[in-house]
Amino acid sequence: MDRKRISLRRQFLSRLFIVLVLIVSFTGAVQIFLIKQQITNTLHEESNMISESIVHGIKSTDEAGKAIEHQIDLKLVSYANHIGDILGEKDWKDITAEELEKIKEQLHITGITIMAVQGDDIVGVRATDPKEIGFSFKKIGYIEGYNDMKARLEGRQVTGLVSYQDANTHVLPISQSGSHDDKPVFFKYAYYVKQGTNYIINPYLESNEVYQYTAAVGPNEWIKTVTEENTYVKEIAVLNPQVFKDPELAAKLFPPKPKIIYGTFALGTDKDAEILKGMADEPKMMSYVTNMNGRSIYSLFIPVDKERVIYAALDYDTIIKPLYRHSIILILSGLLAIVALFLVTARFFNRIYVNIQRIKSQINALEAKDFTANSDVVDNSELGSLSESANRMVTSLSEVFLATSEQATNAYKLSVTLESDANQSLQKMYSVSTETTMYQREIVDDLLYFLDKVEEAVQSSNNDEDKEYILGHIGSIREKAQNSSALTTEFTIALSNLLASLHGQSKEMANISNTLLQSIKEFKLS
Repeated sequence: MDRKRISLRRQFLSRLFIVLVLIVSFTGAVQIFLIKQQITNTLHEESNMISESIVHGIKSTDEAGKAIEHQIDLKLVSYANHIGDILGEKDWKDITAEELEKIKEQLHITGITIMAVQGDDIVGVRATDPKEIGFSFKKIGYIEGYNDMKARLEGRQVTGLVSYQDANTHVLPISQSGSHDDKPVFFKYAYYVKQGTNYIINPYLESNEVYQYTAAVGPNEWIKTVTEENTYVKEIAVLNPQVFKDPELAAKLFPPKPKIIYGTFALGTDKDAEILKGMADEPKMMSYVTNMNGRSIYSLFIPVDKERVIYAALDYDTIIKPLYRHSIILILSGLLAIVALFLVTARFFNRIYVNIQRIKSQINALEAKDFTANSDVVDNSELGSLSESANRMVTSLSEVFLATSEQATNAYKLSVTLESDANQSLQKMYSVSTETTMYQREIVDDLLYFLDKVEEAVQSSNNDEDKEYILGHIGSIREKAQNSSALTTEFTIALSNLLASLHGQSKEMANISNTLLQSIKEFKLS
């Protein structure tokens, strides 16, 4: 069964289309993969930038805060010593609130509290702030603070958390006031025991000086700057995962541990809280994308240490939009290039295909015995050379067949003439040979008759010698006459056979020439 033929153009265009589709599919898949990689890299770079900025702000604030806090510590120590010098050897009972208020005004500090032993506790007995009277660490449940106060009265080094201490004084880090229940208030507290006295001098300052610096150049300012300069940043905060795990740490008096150290956490979700709880035990970078009010939000958590995690909420759509736009432009450019390549290639191959069809039409015409067919291919490529060669071949074949046709025509004419002449000669030879044979036979018959008469006459003669001689020659003449008649007959027959054979061969040659001419007539020649 014949296989169905598919045109070369269809094969080429279909295969080219399949290849281009495969290329587009492959490049599209690679492009999507690269887009995802680029998105991941961009998010990683942006998160690194944000985290590095915030960490830098935290470190700068911590270093500056520690330097300022140390200066405040030294200032408080000097204030405590100066207060001790002013009070001298007085007993705490001889110290009045008015006297402490006067000293506070002179030193420009927030307040002064005198703490002394009352029963089994150490409480505030004199103070510039009435709320400090009766305050004790034991009452608020801070036993470590009570132990530090006891150690200070006994002249021992304190073991609790302090920012500075010497032989007679220790200073606490910024702490929440335990005597202000209405709202959290933070102070810097110093505790000093003058030699020869039995009470603690407790000057303190508000922590605004450190906080004001933090607000000016610290993480909050960094967060504000990053948020303003990057439109895709929705929210940044420094969070304490330990407080998310144990919310009671936020209510602890000393040291206070807020959930939100810096920034805001307004977009935080329950999932974010769970992530932060997990990071309290296992600090590691976490991120995920969620939908919030129709927008995709990329939430990022970068641990700084066990008590600080940088949180950032980024507008995922804003980040990926330029990447997708650029990728779409690249994909469209690639598609346009591929379509252009397809059109150019198809047009180029179509020209080749048309030229091949012209040469094919010429070959089909030759197959149909048309030796006048030429292909008109105007091309500087190999197809043009092939067309010229095919045209030259057609011209050569046409010339050969024309010459053959001419020779066959001449041969046919000669064979017809020869057949006619042979036929006429044969008829004439038959007539002549028949007449000659009949004439020869008549002569022989007459001669034989004459000889018979002579023989009869001789037989009647008495001359034996003449009789014998004549009779001997009569027999010889009779034999020669008979032989001559036989030879004439054989010659006539042989000549007739030769002429008949020549006539048959002439007729056969005419038939061959005619057949050749009929075959040549099937070819279309110029």
